[in-house]
Amino acid sequence: MASLEVSRSPRRSRRELEVRSPRQNKYSVLLPTYNERENLPLIVWLLVKSFSESGINYEIIIIDDGSPDGTRDVAEQLEKIYGSDRILLRPREKKLGLGTAYIHGMKHATGNYIIIMDADLSHHPKFIPEFIRKQKEGNFDIVSGTRYKGNGGVYGWDLKRKIIRLYRKEVLEKLIEKCVSKGYVFQMEMIVRARQLNYTIGEVPISFVDRVYGESKLGGNEIVSFLKGLLTLFATT
Repeated sequence: MASLEVSRSPRRSRRELEVRSPRQNKYSVLLPTYNERENLPLIVWLLVKSFSESGINYEIIIIDDGSPDGTRDVAEQLEKIYGSDRILLRPREKKLGLGTAYIHGMKHATGNYIIIMDADLSHHPKFIPEFIRKQKEGNFDIVSGTRYKGNGGVYGWDLKRKIIRLYRKEVLEKLIEKCVSKGYVFQMEMIVRARQLNYTIGEVPISFVDRVYGESKLGGNEIVSFLKGLLTLFATT
């Protein structure tokens, strides 16, 4: 009996260790695209480089909204190059709005943290490890990039630009349920709703730059919709 007990104890210890050990965090990047054929390979390469060098478990979900410039073809090639476990192309047939793109991407995300950012290189992926460190330091629900603190700067950036953010997955799911905006004001509404729900928010100073290739996706009608969305948001919160 004694020998039997000795042989069982290491097995029991391993099981206890597995139960007590937290699973490795995984970060899902939601990358909506529309006419980003030139930018997409570079942003993906920078993301992969940043994650790999930092030893971070990740996946990049590309949500292309029927880009006529061949962005989807480029995304398919990137999926082959880096592997479908790292690059997930989840396209839609047409342009349906930024908010719904994030909702669509969330359905395919397997990470317990979500990073949302633009594909036009206005946000540099080199800041992502700092976002992750900040989240761990303060156990924040959300970490947002800001140009108003520390060494953050802005180069050709205006109020229409979207802001890189890191969310706990369950927090983002809850915020998406509460948000009514679908366009570019969606991210702003999410942060307003987050404060209403008392989620904790950390900030990381980062530099923003204007898009590298191509033209802004915001036409005259979208700018009007953006401003109307802001007015609606301020009136209802």
